[in-house]
Amino acid sequence: MRIFKILNNNVAVVMDENGQEKIVMGRGICYKKKAGDDIRDGEVDKTFFLSAADISNKFQELIQDIPIEHIAVGEEIIAKAGQKLGKKLNDTVYISLIDHVHTSIIRFLEGITVKNVLLWDIRRFYKEEFRIGLWALDLIQEKCKVQLPEDEAGFIALHLANAQMDQENMHNMYEITRIIQEVSNLVKYCFKIDFDEDDVYYFRFITHLKFFAQRLVEQRIYKEDDMEDLWEVIKGKYPESYHCVEKITKFIGSKYNYNLSKEEQLYLTIHTERVVNKSGH
Repeated sequence: MRIFKILNNNVAVVMDENGQEKIVMGRGICYKKKAGDDIRDGEVDKTFFLSAADISNKFQELIQDIPIEHIAVGEEIIAKAGQKLGKKLNDTVYISLIDHVHTSIIRFLEGITVKNVLLWDIRRFYKEEFRIGLWALDLIQEKCKVQLPEDEAGFIALHLANAQMDQENMHNMYEITRIIQEVSNLVKYCFKIDFDEDDVYYFRFITHLKFFAQRLVEQRIYKEDDMEDLWEVIKGKYPESYHCVEKITKFIGSKYNYNLSKEEQLYLTIHTERVVNKSGH
């Protein structure tokens, strides 16, 4: 493959035999080389192919000043997450997660630790992502000889959750997690219960809240269909859950200036009824 652009001594942008632009990484692969020279496949440790040009350009800019070890660790975490979660992650995760791994290591070495105020909720709402985050801390300790605090496992989990939801703004994930927390706490308060967090209905309930919270944060109104007859049936069949959702609707409208459509209220009532029933109410 031929070098198109050298980013640093260890990273280059190349053109493969099909004319595709790729980013390759390997220790010293650009030493004493220039654009137009060839790189042998055996010299390459990692290859990145980011299809969107703007993301590829941002990634190239990012990794110029990041140690090869931090890039490799970040890529290994992303590969592990893709395998464990069984989902295609948005390419933006290569920017957000590798940058986070790098900055968290630098911060820690400078004696700066950042408290993750949502850690408890991340454990509950993003269980698999958090498990990957804990694995990532062990990997960072093994490869970079830095033992980051558990708070960082939570931050890594949010980046992975973000990549699955096709969002680029990490701030949105904090907001989404807070909304999930607020709504689930309202349901617990209404029914004076604790959830069985290992139950499949709890998982479905939280999954529904994630997508609801995403729409709220993005101010996307759920399309209203003509479900008046079903709405009346659900109200009559699940009165307690309906009254709880009324409180949630009022809270969301007041705090976020977002009006839940009848369809949103209907599905939230159904999911609330299921999770409450399974929690022994």
